[in-house]
Amino acid sequence: MLTVVVGGFFGDEGKGKIAGYIGLAKNYNYAVRTGAINAGHTIVYNGKTYKLRCIPTSFINPSTKLVIPPGALIRLDVFSKEIEETNTRNRVFIDYQTGVIEEQHVVREREDAVLKSIGSTLQGVGAAMMDRVARRLKLARDFVELREFLVDTALLLNTALDNGEKILVEGTQGTYLSLYHGTYPYVTSRDTTASGILSEIGIGPKRVDNIVVVFKAYVTRVGEGPLEGELKPEEAEKRGWVEKASVTGRLRRAAPFNFKLAERAVMLNSATCIAITKLDALFPEASHVRSWDKLPGEAKKWIEEVESVLKKPVVLIGTGEFLEDVVDRTRDLGVEL
Repeated sequence: MLTVVVGGFFGDEGKGKIAGYIGLAKNYNYAVRTGAINAGHTIVYNGKTYKLRCIPTSFINPSTKLVIPPGALIRLDVFSKEIEETNTRNRVFIDYQTGVIEEQHVVREREDAVLKSIGSTLQGVGAAMMDRVARRLKLARDFVELREFLVDTALLLNTALDNGEKILVEGTQGTYLSLYHGTYPYVTSRDTTASGILSEIGIGPKRVDNIVVVFKAYVTRVGEGPLEGELKPEEAEKRGWVEKASVTGRLRRAAPFNFKLAERAVMLNSATCIAITKLDALFPEASHVRSWDKLPGEAKKWIEEVESVLKKPVVLIGTGEFLEDVVDRTRDLGVEL
């Protein structure tokens, strides 16, 4: 089985929490983290907060093997810190052709006026992607420090599928930051939809079983670019929607849930089901609730409206900061994850 987790808005939807929950609760054999270090995924588990930029959040399942594919971009210092923090050195695999960001990319990006103007996170990702396109980026196979982790990850994962094993793919950022389908030029340097995610890994689209598109109960965006219905900072604070980006610490701009964008994200990603996070931000009575029956009536009604408009089942609902704060409806709705 192959399940892909994708962001439906502008990133910050809670993909890390959803992927971490699926990986733990549904017992996947492999977890794959795509994208680059400009996207941080946060989970709170066993009293500790993890903000990860390389390692999949499903590391919390000790039996899950962790994969960084060829389309990803890592940085040696970030990677080294995370494998120590998560104690996962013996179960991490990196593809020979995974891209590596160096200090010169960070410097170049911070001096680039164009990248600054479009809201770059200034982590060296844009400059590294430019070098990759120019065929001059160094890859994982070029670094002695990574030698112990190197494998052909496309072969590894396709063989795992052939053997009936389960693979969970954790996409990064969000649909509308896609280089091709997002709010260009205020986008990232890759395709962040399910199709682009699969391309980064080396798995064909016919092998996918589930595409879970994750939406937050409201919309947030870091940096520049359009945000329909954007609230003034004081209104966002009044609603409890003030957040900071996990990588840059910048304040996220906020707007109410956007059904029009959500419908298009479902289409662009061929969603099979939906996850909603931060329901407790709309309905405080839903805070830390972990069963459908205990959700307040208004919260249930809103979820049912989402299902009616988007025509897909909402199978997972985040209700708090802890990894286990999830209403899991997969069994009730007959969805296998």
